[in-house]
Amino acid sequence: MRHHVPIRLRWADLDAYNHVNNSTMLTLLEESRVRAFWASPGVGDGPEPDRPLAVIDAAAGARTLTLIARNEVEYLAPITYQPEPLDVQLWFGKLGAASAEVCYEVWSPVGPPESERTRYTIAASTIVFIDAETSRPRRMSDAEREAWTPFVEEPVRFRGARGA
Repeated sequence: MRHHVPIRLRWADLDAYNHVNNSTMLTLLEESRVRAFWASPGVGDGPEPDRPLAVIDAAAGARTLTLIARNEVEYLAPITYQPEPLDVQLWFGKLGAASAEVCYEVWSPVGPPESERTRYTIAASTIVFIDAETSRPRRMSDAEREAWTPFVEEPVRFRGARGA
C-alpha cells in the first residue's frame, strides 16, 4: 500500500532551464515525507491525501529527531511547471530497528483515467530515529512498526544500482 501526497510546484522551484532543479527535488521529497509522517495542528482532519500516514509515536515524538542517513534519487523525466499538484507516492522499502527506508515515486498530476501519466522521479531516503536527549538512535516503537507495516513494499529499484 502506498500513501499519496499532492505537492504543488512553486515558480521558485524552476531553474534557468524551466524545470524543477535537482536540489529542489530533495526539498519536494522532504515536504512529502513530513506531510506523510508527522501531524501538525489541523492536519489529519481533511480528505485522505492530507491525513498523515502514521504519526511518530506520540510518547516518543517530542523527544525524537529524524536524521537522513542517505538519499538516492534517479531523474526519469524533467518536470516543468504545472498548476495541478504532483502525485508523490511514499512507502517503506524496509523497516529496521532504529531506521527506515522511505521510497518515493513522483508522478504527474492525477487526471482523467484516459490521460497518460509520467513517472518523473524515483528516490529512497534512509531515516534514522534519534533520541533528542541522548543524541543516540532509538528503536522504533511497537506502535510505529504496527502502523507502518501495511505500507511496506519492495524497495525502489534504481537503474545501474550498485551491487546489482
